[in-house]
Formats: sequence, structure tokens, C-alpha cells
Amino acid sequence: MDNHSGTKEVHPPVVVAWHALAAEQVLQTVDSSPDGLTAAEAAVRLARDGRNVISARRPPSWLRKLGGQFLQPLVLVLLGAAVLSMVLGDVVDAAVISTVVVLNGLLGFMQEFRAERAIAALAGTLVTEATVLRDGVPRRRPSAELVRGDVVWLQSGDAVPADMRLLELRDCEVEEAALTGESLPAVKHLGLLSPETGLGDRANMVFAGSSVATGVAQGVVVATGGMTEMGRIAGLMASTPSVETPLTRRIAGLSGLLVRWILGLAGLLLGIEFVRGADLVRSFNAAVALAVGAIPEGLPAAVTVLLAAGVSSLARRGALMRHLPAVETLGSTTIICSDKTGTLTENQMTVTTVWTAGGTYAIEGVGLEPQGQILLAGQPVDVSSAAALRELLLAGALCNDARLVGAGDDLALEGDPTEGAMVVAACKAGFDPSVLADHPRLDEVPFASSHMYMATLHRVHGGHLLCVKGASDALLPRCVDQLRENGSMGPLLHGEGNAVVEALAAKGLRVLVLARRRLPETVERLRHEDVTALTLLGLVGMMDPPRPEARSSVLECQAAGIKIRMITGDHAVTASAIASRVGLEGARDGSGRLVAVTGTQLAAMSLDQLSRIAEDVAVFARVAPEQKLALVRALQARGHVVAMTGDGVNDAPALKQADIGVAMGRNGTDVARAAAAMILTDDRFSTIAEAVHEGRAIHANLAKFITWTLPTNGGEGLVLLTAVAAGASLPVLPVQLLWINLTTALLGTTLIFEPREPGMMRLPPRDPAAPILDRPLALRVLLVSVVVGSVAFGFFSWTKTLGYPDEVARTVALNTIVVVEVGYLFACRSLIQPIWKIGLFANPAMWAGASAMLGLQLALTYLPLLNKLFHTAPVPWGWWPVMTGAGLTVFLVEEIRKVRRRSS
Repeated sequence: MDNHSGTKEVHPPVVVAWHALAAEQVLQTVDSSPDGLTAAEAAVRLARDGRNVISARRPPSWLRKLGGQFLQPLVLVLLGAAVLSMVLGDVVDAAVISTVVVLNGLLGFMQEFRAERAIAALAGTLVTEATVLRDGVPRRRPSAELVRGDVVWLQSGDAVPADMRLLELRDCEVEEAALTGESLPAVKHLGLLSPETGLGDRANMVFAGSSVATGVAQGVVVATGGMTEMGRIAGLMASTPSVETPLTRRIAGLSGLLVRWILGLAGLLLGIEFVRGADLVRSFNAAVALAVGAIPEGLPAAVTVLLAAGVSSLARRGALMRHLPAVETLGSTTIICSDKTGTLTENQMTVTTVWTAGGTYAIEGVGLEPQGQILLAGQPVDVSSAAALRELLLAGALCNDARLVGAGDDLALEGDPTEGAMVVAACKAGFDPSVLADHPRLDEVPFASSHMYMATLHRVHGGHLLCVKGASDALLPRCVDQLRENGSMGPLLHGEGNAVVEALAAKGLRVLVLARRRLPETVERLRHEDVTALTLLGLVGMMDPPRPEARSSVLECQAAGIKIRMITGDHAVTASAIASRVGLEGARDGSGRLVAVTGTQLAAMSLDQLSRIAEDVAVFARVAPEQKLALVRALQARGHVVAMTGDGVNDAPALKQADIGVAMGRNGTDVARAAAAMILTDDRFSTIAEAVHEGRAIHANLAKFITWTLPTNGGEGLVLLTAVAAGASLPVLPVQLLWINLTTALLGTTLIFEPREPGMMRLPPRDPAAPILDRPLALRVLLVSVVVGSVAFGFFSWTKTLGYPDEVARTVALNTIVVVEVGYLFACRSLIQPIWKIGLFANPAMWAGASAMLGLQLALTYLPLLNKLFHTAPVPWGWWPVMTGAGLTVFLVEEIRKVRRRSS
């Protein structure tokens, strides 16, 4: 149990077999009632028992995290060099090496600590809520505030927030795979069970960590937080080690490879010295210098900063990352399977057309504002004299769980957007809450994808009234007659109804059927068998307009080589029309319309056929949950990296299967968010495009840093190896190389903040199996390493030839390495584009870093204290233009190479 609120730790209560107790006994035991708790009592229990959250696995102590900074392969080599320097009697070098290692470790520790705090803060912004009875009134409250005795309402798509004994339910099935391993939903009932009943068979209970697949239920909370069954499992998992991300593993592999190369070169150097009969101490000093110079100390810290910056940047753009691997995978996405409603569209349904036996009506007005005329043939209509229209709008308002709250700018919808559109249409016709109160609801059949309709039972004068709304292919076959405009019954022409559905859908409208049936007063509970022999009231066409920015985002992704697939539950013609509006590319029929494949057609396909269809077709309509999963698997089987969006419980399997599951943060269910790797706080498709762009930028900046830092260290190693092979004195000493590596590592981190390069979203997706350094970059690293080593050794030899002492010659060589590194750093701001394409001053951090670097080098060269610590000496000022010219030459050569490569 999480007790950050300062409460005392609560001892586990005596285990109670809640499933063996009657509902009344359960309520009595938890000291509650069917109306739930009062707000005051809930506050007392929350303070006493703590918040309803499962304590996260206890993280490693700060001491262990700090120690981990010194157990990395590259750092261990440095520590070995420090020990060897101490053994050889070079106390100053050993102290400096040790100090640098400690400073680098502290820096990495602080960066990791800040990154973890940032990610934890982002995760805390996602608050799960539950509908709980407080003072007898349903209220939406954070699940973390639930206490034992709370009465909670659940419906399809909700995550179960605590362990509960069920009090009421209707057609309730719950996914409990996380607890029981059963793949099929568990059917719930209210009957008593034996005390010995196993967890998986406790059908009168629901448990935290499960989710409602279908139906509705009400239950009383009997356990929260760590006292739940899921809390018990979490306790068993507390010692499970965290999993490294693929990027971390690749960096670790690169580090291991570098250690092997460094030790191999150091061994080669010792071998050369041994053959020559050189002094043992001199030989080991040279080996230590080579090892120190060749190690990229800043690499682990740079990766930590990069990932933290990427997560924070994505959060600012509306994408919360639940798993770091998703940050790495974003840049490789090849297909985005997107939901339509709320992602590509506004998710503000508006009824624009109503068809009844009296004609086709147009309804003015957009959005939630309940103002707008109802027109027939362009003329205003008196709804009271149009029986079929009036009864249709009344049925749409009755068979409805949505409501409008507030007024003016504060007007908001509580409930489903489709149902909200029906409420707004009824308001435009003059219906108010008092009219609806005259038709009290007795029972309902909630909407579910298995039957594609919602039905409600109401008490009216002379009996009971069944109101139904739902999909045309589910309800039109159940209708036997039609209400005429004068209120009489007439024959139903199914062909006419289907033609109207097609005509409305072709305009991009979502079509619902409204129907009703009179039932005797003896019917008080609805069954699916009652939804038959219906009277058709009419059809409703509503529009969910595309988001203004959706089209440009879709076109941007397609230009980047990313295919977009719309997967929706809408009618095929409607989906095709919306897809065309937002610019989707895909197979077209003879009339030029985007081909839309339906779930019925998918069901008849083999896996091979499905994978071929998914490659070319852009629109999939009326798709069942298992078919969404099959589509994702079919695309992955063809080598695609798939991002899948979704908001409902039926999307969860596909979200989990996808390489990147993307859940909606505003209108998504708890289940969808739990299954996804990324959560959109604004539900916009454009945010996905932004996240892909950011993912590409993250990988590009990491490649830039590695491409810059490896030649730096490689050049330092080569200059030492060249000196030993030539029999010359060491051009740079170990402590001087440590100075270079530490200060330039900070300089190199400015590449992480490099803005996105122009044209990045016009390049094809990156192969996820490709190494960080491909063959061209590896050759570039090798070439620049040779250049850095050659220039430094040449300047060292030149200075010695002119008669300067070793300290001055080494200081010239040291400053030459740094100046060449700075010049190469500016060339690495893009590995493809020349500097004038990306803007010379687009990264202010780099200019600030270069200026600071110059200041540090001047201090190292001219301050007596640093001269003593690092064995440097003042150099004549005339050397600075020469050294600067070397750095500028490297920069210009790299820029010319990029231009020639682009023109070839």
C-alpha cells in the first residue's frame, strides 16, 4: 500500500471469503450500504488505509545506482589505468584519472536520477478514474481515492480499479487473463459460491487488474492497493530485474567492442615497446595513455540525456511514452494503422440528415450548441406536425446515456459523441429534460460490438416502449413495418432503406437506424429476443468532420514512406469517403473511390491473402477485434514496423501486438491505455506524425554524437600509437587526454539538442535491425580518426623541430586535437546536409559550448595551477591561428564531402 500521505502502514486484514457471503453480509462487513459511503467517511478511510495504488517495485538505492556508474566496461578500464599509474609511482596522474572518473560517474548518476524523476512525473499525469457512489450520487473520482466500502459502477471498457464483490450486473463479462491466464472473458453472476472456490472461478467478484469486456455491473470494494489479488502478485514480482531497452543493449555491445579494441591496441603498443627494449615504466605509461585517450567516457551519459530529452520533448508535443523502447522504434515505423473517430476526425458528431417516411430532413448547426433549424426541401419544419420525425428524435434521446452539461463556452458532453449528437438534435427539435422524465427507463441492453445496437425499455401510457438504435445491417432486418408521417403504420421497403443508407454513407455520414416496439407491462427486463418485430422510425446521418490538420499530417507521413491504414467500425462507404478527405493513398475501384475491405470479407481470407490485401488497401471497415489483431500480425509478417492506434477495450489485443501501440488519452479506455506503449494526450493523428518525426530526430542525433566522439577518441589512440612506432616521446599524457575527453564530452552533448533537420520526413523509414553505425559511417569514423591523429602528431613533431620543450609541444598537440574536434563537431551537426541547409546558428547550445571550450583551453594553457596539474605550458599566441586553421580545414573538407555525395 502506498502511504506517501504520511499515514501509518496498515496490517493486512483477516482474509474473508467474500464470494461465499451474500451481498447484504458483504456490505455489513465493510460497513457500507447500497448507496455507498459519504464523502466524509471515505476521507476518513482514505487517511486510515492509504491510497488505492499498488506500491511500485522498490527501486535500487541511490548508493547502488551510483556504484553502477563505475561498473561499466569503459569506466573499469579507466580505473585500471589509475591503479596502474599509482603502482608506477605517478601519484598525480593517478589522482587526476580517479577524480575524472568520479566526476563522470557523478554526472551520469545525476542525469539518470533526473531522467527517472521526469519519466515518473509524466506517468503521474495519467490519472485513472472510476464512477463511485458518494453520498448516494455517482461521481467520477480518481481510482487512487477508492476505499473499502465504496460502491462502484463499471461498464464495457473500464479497468476494474479494486477487488469488488458484485451487487448488480447485466450481461457482464470480464477479462481476467492477467490473474488467471484464461484467454476468454469470465462470465459473471451474483450467486453464492463455496468458500473453497478458486480465484478463477469466483464469478461473483471482479479483481483489480482485470477489465470489463461487455455489459455493466455494480460492486462494493472489499480490498484496495496492496491488499488486492493484483497487489499480492506485484509483491511476488518485486525482485524482477528491469529489462534493458534495445538501444541500451546496442550501446553496451558497442562499449564491449570498444574495450576489446582498446585493450588490443594497448597490448600492441606494449608489444612494440617490448621488442624495442624500452623502459617498462615508459611502456606502461604509453599503454595507460592510449587506453585513457581511446575511451569515450561521455557515451553512457549522452545516451541517458538523449532518452530523457526525447521523452520530455514527446510529452510537450502531446505523446506520453510508457515504455522507452517505443522512443527508439518510432523512427522505424513503416505503417500506421489508425482509428478514424477522434484521431483523424474531430470526434464531435453532428446530426446533419434525418430520413423518415415523410422525406429527408436537413438539420443545421455544428457541434454541441443546441441551436439550428430543421429543414425539409429548404423550408423550416414544425416538428410537432411531423410524427415520424418527432418520434425518431424522441427515441434517439431516450435510447441514450449522454448528456450536455454547462452552458455557453463551458458547454460539454458527458458520454459517447454519437449519443451526444442525438441529444443535441433532440434539443434542436424542442425536447427538454421534462419530456424525457415522462418516459422513465426501466431496463436496457448496452451497446456491444457483438450485436451492434443499444436498446432501452421505458414506461409510457398504455404499456412499455422499447427504443432501439444501432447499425443498419443489424437493425433493418429486424424491422417489419415503418412509421408514417401522419403517425400510422405502413409497409417497410427494405430495398429503399438500404439505398438511403448507401446514399448517406457515400457522403461520409455515419448512419444509425432508430426503431421502436410496444411491449406489454409484464415485460420489465429486456432480452435480446425482445429486439425483433420492430417499427422503423427512420435513419440518422451524422458527420464527424476530419480534423483540420489531419490531411497535412497524413500526407507528411506518406511522403516519409509510411503507409496509413484506416481501421474503423464504420460503414465501408463512410470510411472510404473520410479516407479520401484526409488524403489516404491506396487501391481504388473503377470509379476512383478508395477500396474498403469489410470485416466480412476479411473473415473469408487466408493469412496469405490478408497480408497481400493489407499491403495495398488503405481502408478496413466493420472490422472485429480479432480481425484488427490479424491485420497487425499480417503486416508484421511482411516485415513492417506497425504503429496501431485505438481507444476501446476491443483495440487492446492489437495495441499490445503492434510494435508501437498508441492509445487515446482523452477518450480512450483504461484497458487501451494499459496495453499501449504511447498515449496521446490530445487524441490527434498529427501528434503521431510528430512523434514519428521526433523518433527519427532522436536516432539521428545519437548517430551524430557517436560519429563525432569515436574519431575523437580514435585519433587520440592513433597519435600515441604513431609516436611509439616512431620511437618519439608521447605527444599527449594520460591526464591531458582525460582533460580532453571530459571537457569535449560535455561539448558533444550539445549535438543532442540539435533541431530536426529539414527533409527528415521525406526519407524512408530506418531499418530497425540496422546498427547505429552503418558501413559508410564506420568508414567515416576511421578516416577522421586518422586525420585527428596525423594532425596532432604532425604539430607535435613540428613544434619539437622548432626547438620548443616537450611541455609546449604537448600543449600544442593537445589544443590542436581540441580545435579539430570543435571543427568536426560543427560538421557533424548533420551527417547529410551541408551547414547552410540547416542554419549556421540553429543550435545556440553548440556555440555556447564551443565558447566555453575555448575558455577552458586558454585556462589550461596559461594558468600556472593547471599547468602544474596537467603538465602543460604556455604556447606562443602565433600558434592559435595555425591550430584554428587545422580545425577549419577539417570542417570544410567534411562539408565539401557532403556536397559531393549529395550531387553524385
